[in-house]
Amino acid sequence: MEREGGSLTIIDAIERALERGALAALITIVQAERAVGRKLLVQEEGATAGDLGDEMLNRAAIAQAEIFLRSRVEAQTFKVEEFAPEIIAWRGARLLFERIAPEPHVVVCGAGHVGAALARLARSIGYRVTVIDDRADFVSREKFPDPDIALVAAEDWEQAISETIGTGRGVFAAIVTRGHKEDEKCLRAVLKARPDYVGMIGSRRRTNIVLRRLHAEGFDEAVLREVRAPIGLDIGAVTPEEVALSILAEMIAERRGGTGAPLSSWRRAANKGWIARSRRPQMK
Repeated sequence: MEREGGSLTIIDAIERALERGALAALITIVQAERAVGRKLLVQEEGATAGDLGDEMLNRAAIAQAEIFLRSRVEAQTFKVEEFAPEIIAWRGARLLFERIAPEPHVVVCGAGHVGAALARLARSIGYRVTVIDDRADFVSREKFPDPDIALVAAEDWEQAISETIGTGRGVFAAIVTRGHKEDEKCLRAVLKARPDYVGMIGSRRRTNIVLRRLHAEGFDEAVLREVRAPIGLDIGAVTPEEVALSILAEMIAERRGGTGAPLSSWRRAANKGWIARSRRPQMK
């Protein structure tokens, strides 16, 4: 088990992980005959901080943390026997797994009508937002009076995007520029940073042209396949605000592990007469 510095506290380790844009699982013993409250932080690259008080339990919890982080669930409680039935001494104990991740950062490349609507909508639900455009007058406080929306006037798209996205962890990049050439420049820069979500606006034809060019340049096909292009969920959006809503909905689905399918689909798939049958008055 690779541990961070011996004197490093759990809080210090969490702060360092978030500064690096790393993902981690915080594990706490919440029910047991002993050691309740002990914690172990497991980072996605394997480094740990803290101790649950039992090396066998530590190893099993680390293995379970890897599975937990892939699930995208925010928090979940497990009985030890659910993931490590061989550890008899901890049978019945409960461990709380909590996801530690950087706050969502929506990076909007392009400050036109859709970009502006997306920035305002994402900010309204509490996401950190940065808007980048190569036209200084489009990223002004007159257009974006909300001081919590960061504005970047890009002299060079690649440099501005690289400095904004950083490690890419927790970043949701939406490429909604004014033209074909700008889209291509932005996508090239965004893909190098590998954010959690990449989407590009445009028709299938337009987006395919850009993706084919980048593939010809050497970008991996698997990476290009992950690009959401055209961006957003199909909700029949027409206005810039509706398009922004479809984009943000897709970002949330990606973050939370949602499918984007209607929640009522199970009911509509059932027999059509079930409501009428359930309401039929009882015979006296």
